[in-house]
Amino acid sequence: MQKRWRVGLVGVGRGSGYGKLFADEPRCDIVACCDTSPQALERFQRELHLADNRCFSDYGAFVRSGLDIVFVGTPMPAHAEQTELALEAGCAVLSEVTAASTVADCRRIVAAVQRTGGTYMLAENCIYWHFVSEWKAMVDAGRLGRIVHAECEYLHPIPTLIYDRQAGQPKWRAQRAPLHYCSHSLGPILEMTGDRIVRACGLGQAHNVLPEAPIGGIDMQVALFETASGMTIKLLRTSVLPRHPALHYYALYGSRGYVESSRHGLATPGMLYVEGEMSSAQEIETPMSDPSLPASARAGGHGTAEYSLVQDFLGSLERGEPPRLGVRRAMEMSIPGLIAHESACRGGEWLEVPALG
Repeated sequence: MQKRWRVGLVGVGRGSGYGKLFADEPRCDIVACCDTSPQALERFQRELHLADNRCFSDYGAFVRSGLDIVFVGTPMPAHAEQTELALEAGCAVLSEVTAASTVADCRRIVAAVQRTGGTYMLAENCIYWHFVSEWKAMVDAGRLGRIVHAECEYLHPIPTLIYDRQAGQPKWRAQRAPLHYCSHSLGPILEMTGDRIVRACGLGQAHNVLPEAPIGGIDMQVALFETASGMTIKLLRTSVLPRHPALHYYALYGSRGYVESSRHGLATPGMLYVEGEMSSAQEIETPMSDPSLPASARAGGHGTAEYSLVQDFLGSLERGEPPRLGVRRAMEMSIPGLIAHESACRGGEWLEVPALG
């Protein structure tokens, strides 16, 4: 008989999207939720028909309540401690991005995985967009030649989620530098190339739009990275500058051609040029959803990405195999942004990116 996984969600705000997927998954039962907000707990209790004694504000009691899986959907500064406690309680962990907000906390997560032997996976949904697998197939087949440079941008203004001007109060994202939130950009690039980042530098400290906020209110940051293969990557990030619609942008440049998404967004065609195959660049679709999956697979948002991610995670548990985005790859997609911001604080000095996991 197939095992039914007992799932608990902490951080109901972001956890609710994944909650829909776990609730619809026949192999899973959502049996508990945890949040510091009584209003959030009440809403989630109502949506999932949970008993009062399965809704927790005490995280320690939550992870000891007989769970198989904990989805960590809380703010980044809480990830390390909550991941560690869940692993020590014998739970597998699926964690929101990025892994942690400091390199020390990243080391703490790695140590907890190694000490407990538990399963940890980073919920980096963007690598599950369908076009990422299509571009990866092109790279693997050598159509673009040797990849020598990549670019990625995530321009997403969310100033009200960083600082509440009416109340005069910062929110938790006020302590999240733009470059800290790097895995939606670097994740797909590293997934498509199979590479890892070894050096980083960053720039950007200006506060023109949201001067009240600390590092989370930095106007724009840019980072340059060098990978183990010698490839370079440029990343551009803002959480406050006006940019409507918000933009995810990706580009790969190889010795035989290039592929890039549209600057009007992923819903509009990008461009592909392959030397010897075409005389000029051609339009190429960049679908977020896998057309082979049912419409219900879009329940988590972001196309079919979250559905595919959850299926991957559950499959790894059932097979007893390391997950696709296990602790090592999680750190490779998280730590470069932390180091790049440190570089920006030091005037753009090139810094080594530690390899963890």
